[in-house]
Formats: sequence, structure tokens, C-alpha cells
Amino acid sequence: MIRNPILRGFNPDPSICRVENDYYIATSTFEWYPGVQIHHSRDLVSWRLVTRPLTRATQLDLRGAPDSCGVWAPCLSHADGQFWLIYTDVKRYDGDFKDAHNFLVTAPAITGPWSDPVYLNSSGFDPSLFHDDDGRKWLVNQQWRHLQGGPAPHPAFDGILLQEYDPVTRRLTGPVVNIFAGSPLGLVEGPHIFRREGWYYLTTAEGGTGYGHAVTMARARALAGPYELHPDIHLLTARDDPGAALARAGHGQMVETPRGETYHTHLCSRPLPGTRQSPLGRETALQKCVWRDGWLYLAQGGLVPALEVSAPAGAPEPEAEHAVEYRFDGAALPADFQWLRTPRPERLFTLTGAALRLHGRESVGSWFEQSLVARRAEHHAYRAETRLVAFAPDGYQQAAGLATYYNRHKFHFLAISHDAALGRVLGILSCPGDWPNGRLSFPLDTPIPLPDGPIELAVDVTGATLRFYWRGAGEWRPAGPPLDAGVLSDEGGRGEHGSFTGTFVGMLAFDISGRACPADFTGFAYRPL
Repeated sequence: MIRNPILRGFNPDPSICRVENDYYIATSTFEWYPGVQIHHSRDLVSWRLVTRPLTRATQLDLRGAPDSCGVWAPCLSHADGQFWLIYTDVKRYDGDFKDAHNFLVTAPAITGPWSDPVYLNSSGFDPSLFHDDDGRKWLVNQQWRHLQGGPAPHPAFDGILLQEYDPVTRRLTGPVVNIFAGSPLGLVEGPHIFRREGWYYLTTAEGGTGYGHAVTMARARALAGPYELHPDIHLLTARDDPGAALARAGHGQMVETPRGETYHTHLCSRPLPGTRQSPLGRETALQKCVWRDGWLYLAQGGLVPALEVSAPAGAPEPEAEHAVEYRFDGAALPADFQWLRTPRPERLFTLTGAALRLHGRESVGSWFEQSLVARRAEHHAYRAETRLVAFAPDGYQQAAGLATYYNRHKFHFLAISHDAALGRVLGILSCPGDWPNGRLSFPLDTPIPLPDGPIELAVDVTGATLRFYWRGAGEWRPAGPPLDAGVLSDEGGRGEHGSFTGTFVGMLAFDISGRACPADFTGFAYRPL
């Protein structure tokens, strides 16, 4: 069986492609660096992160990008002996504009080397490249409208544009055609084209990326249309099932196996029971489909995506989940970890051969240089631990420790700092979704004096409850009261505007005095509970 989600934690907007017997899924990374996650599988059951291709400033520089901007909805394809990756770099979220710039990079292998980008256009986001049977290539993307009076019910989403791409001159060419206005649900975006038996099939995302989300399907005999809607309009959606285990389902792409079976990816979320809070963000799921009368349908029937679907013949059972321990004694950061925005990570952290050294930079929540190295939370119940072996703050403007982080308005930070009367102390900085002001709270009223030497820090998360712990040479001790883990979600607090990512847990340091006080961490552990 395929057990959903197949990519747990923040992995939205899945684009899937097959190269012979290998499958690849690319997902959005927004403000997290390096850009675009690509996972690999041979069986559609077990998936492994193999690369993040946007690794240098010439490809991607997100310094100053607001929360939930950056890399939106990549499209991965393979043709002419190479991989093609299309992505949007969004520079603005709030207001009537988006400033969404679309680029193309290519590589001979999935692990690279990936080229410098080719600029395509800025007319809207969610670009996708379609390789037609005759060798011609076509770009489709959502068109963004900032004016009043656009199509109802959501005038900013002004249809799907089509234009030819010339791989010789490496530019778009010919007329721009609006080929699909969407269904009455509206908010049409996320287009992908697939050709089968003389039909061009267009799948799009509609209804917004919240609880009204859906995958809409249409087909046409000619690439430019006219497109007719699926008899059910949508291929899949959980919008009419408030109890669905996989909520907010939409935005995906179809793929065929070598034996002709059809599957469709989609994003989804798993809200905390009894709530509409999704701390894990939008994840990736996979549904088995069947063809009937020239249209695609979910194999299990209906429109609601399933937690378990049949895998291709011969596929193994999914691997059991297990704890992961990381040591920072190598030359590279473990692949599960990312940082925020900057193509110059050496200013945020270095690997000494014995530890991960964070160089305290700007404040927690900075859009430029924030020394946060973290991995995705993948479970509603987990424990994370880290060991801080060297950190000598001399003032309250320096702090280092363990953080659970969604964005600048939503985080909890168990921080070692310095108090003039007590010396080195432990405290908590929280920002519980107070959008747009981002005001801090301090749940630990009296700082805890700390002994000399290494300090271990831990966090236990169970549903909507989060507890911090610490220890020196003795037993684990609680640090502060229970905190709200549910606020670290797309929908949490008052920060639902522009919330597209998910909870990360990791190591954080800042030094707003400007002296880059270092903090050395020797390990990190993540364990599902």
C-alpha cells in the first residue's frame, strides 16, 4: 500500500515526473534555502530526498523576501536527455501585487549540475513546462490581475496563459493565449498539461489552498483549447467533507507507471483533531486513478482522497518510522536541515569538524540574516533534542538555543542568554501569532540560572501542546509552562495571512549587538512519539 502523506511535513505543490523506472517529486520551499525539494522513488511507496537544486545566488537570493514568499510551485520534467525545472520567485505577498518572476534551470542528472536560470516571464505564478509529442515546448502559468473587475468570484486569478518556449534561443516566443478561465469554483492556478490518446488534459488547482481546495480537470483536442470540464468538474477535493483525514486537498500532477497505471499527486494537510490548525503545513499525497470514458477518476470512487491506496505491483511495504540522530562532525550539513533566505550560509553557520557553529546575526524573524538551522516537523507528536556545548553570552542581546518556528509571527524559542545579576540563564521567547505586530511574550517569568558547561535542550510536542525541557549534568527538568503548538500552523493565531509553510524545529542564535557571538551544537535528535 501507499500510505499518505508520502512526503510528511512541509512539502506542498507536488510536481511529479517519471524517467523510465525512476519517479521524482519537486515541492515548494518558499523562503527556506536551498530552493526546491526533490524526492526520488522507484516504487511510489518509499521516497528519499535527493537534492535541492537552487543553491547559489545566481539561481536564487531570497534576502528580504517576506514570509511565505520565495519559491512557489516548481514544475519538474524530463525531455531531450535532461531535467527541466521551472520555478517562481515571489517577491511580494500582501496587497494587490505579487511580483512573481518565473525561471527555468536544467541539468543532465537530477543531482546536477544545475544551470544558471533563464528568465521566462512575470505575468503570474505556478509555471509549468509541457513537452509536446512533436518536440515543441509550451509554458503555462496562472495570470495575476491586480485590477478590479476581473472574473468572478476571484478577480485576481485571471485564467491560465499559454506561450511557446524556444529552447534554441532560450526565450518565450509567439502569442500569449489565455486557454482556461477555470470552473465556477474560481481561484484557478497550478496548471499542468498531459497528453493521452489525442486529448490534451489540463489539471489545475482551484478554490484556494485552504479548506476549499480542489484539483480541477479539463480536456481539449487542441492545445490552446477550447477546454471542456470534467463531468464532476473536480478530480479530487475534500472541501465538502469536514471530517476528511486529508484536508485542503488540491494542486498536483498526474503520472503514468511503465505498466500504464495512473496516479495523481496532490497537496493536503492533517489538521489537529477537532481543529482547523495544521502545524505540519501542506504535505504531499498520492492517489491511484482509473480512466473511464476518457476521464480520470479516483480508483476508490468519489472525490475525497484516501489515506491508503494500492501501490504498483511488486512494491514493498512502507518503511517503519524511526528516530533520527544527527552529528555535526562532517563537512556538510545533514540533508534534512535548511536555513532561511540567504545564498551565503557561511555567515549564518559553519561546521568545525566537531560541531555546528551558529554565528549570531539578526533577530529571530529577520528577513535577511537569521541564524536558524532547522528540519521539518513531520508528526503531530514528536520530541527533539539538541546539545549546546559552547556559548558564552555577555548580555541579553545574545541568545542561542532550541526553537520551533513557523514564521516571524509564530515561534517558541528556548534560549540561553545572559542576565546582569544571574549570569548565564535560560528563558523563553514566544510570538503567538500576533499578526501583524509580531509582539514577543516571555512565558518563563523568572529566568533559570544555568551551571557552567554543556546544556541539553529538548521539546515535546503532543498535538496542540508544547513543552520545553533542559538539563546540565543531571535529569531533565521542565522549562516554563505548556505552550500552544497549534499556533505554529498555517491557520494559527492571527497570522493566517500569507501562511504557506509549516513548523520547523532546530537550532537558533542571534546577536543583535552585531558581534556575531558563536554557539556550538554537537548533535540533534528527532523522534516521533
